[in-house]
Amino acid sequence: MKVLLYSILGFDKAFLKKAAHGNHELVFTEQPLNESTANLAQGFDAISLFTSDDASEDVLQKLYTCGVKYITLRSADYDNVDLARAKSLGIKVANVPEYSPYAIAELAVALLLALNRKLVLGQTLMQIGDYRLDHLVGFDLYGKRIGIVGTGKIGAAFAKIMDGFGCKIIAFDSTENQKLKEEIPITYVSLEELCTTADVLSVHQLLDETTKHLFNKNTFALMKKGVIFINTAHGAIVNTEDLLEAIENKTISAAGLDVYEKESSIFFQDHTDAPLHDDLFLKLRSLPNVMITGHQGFLTNEVLEEIAHTTIANLNAWTYTGISGNEVN
Repeated sequence: MKVLLYSILGFDKAFLKKAAHGNHELVFTEQPLNESTANLAQGFDAISLFTSDDASEDVLQKLYTCGVKYITLRSADYDNVDLARAKSLGIKVANVPEYSPYAIAELAVALLLALNRKLVLGQTLMQIGDYRLDHLVGFDLYGKRIGIVGTGKIGAAFAKIMDGFGCKIIAFDSTENQKLKEEIPITYVSLEELCTTADVLSVHQLLDETTKHLFNKNTFALMKKGVIFINTAHGAIVNTEDLLEAIENKTISAAGLDVYEKESSIFFQDHTDAPLHDDLFLKLRSLPNVMITGHQGFLTNEVLEEIAHTTIANLNAWTYTGISGNEVN
């Protein structure tokens, strides 16, 4: 199968080539998919997309005209694809339904530890020769109440790690994770109770119509003063303007973010010679008690191998049977 892979970055090409074993004609481009680049797919049977690519209705129409029959996503999320339009055009879409939950869970823990123990500030002071400790006071995680929103595989992995720290785990989810309840002490509560009692709040919730801007002015107003807020799930779950307000009024003492609701035009790209014009992001980034990682939660060797393997497996399935078990439309 002849495949054009959009938005190929320095970290993923080698994994994909290795997983393919020469079974497909892979063509790589760093360019993202959008209306102006859709014509690059002329003559290709399939394309592969990443989270920042645009497969909206008009783009899909152009892909169909180019002869594209399959889209394999190098991600679990597929909200960047108009699935209904793809189906009407006969374009099959498949994703990577799951990969190691530990990568993202461990990054959430890393953000928490770095913020709590002021590691970035400590290193900055170290480099300039200021060895005073006045601004570096944190707190013991042991015995603290950790609130987890969303206890799927990633939220569960995070819960187990924090249980290992000796924390008290509370959670909010529409469906309780019974297996997790058997493995660690965890108490499910309402979102309101979680917000009012958690010392740390970590978001691992799926994004849908009901969870967009789940964290907003009203939710933040419920939170315990001085809470550390971690989001490694989806940027759009958080209203960024309201988050900034909660940080500025000291409801949130620190925020660790691997995602941002308008990240698609920022993350995964080099902006060193192209100044950003997103004032909200720039303000958020400038705050000393905010740590932002550019959607790197998934970025481990293990996850990249899984993504590459599943991406190629989708192509193999379409080649040999015309059906992939990972189709989402």
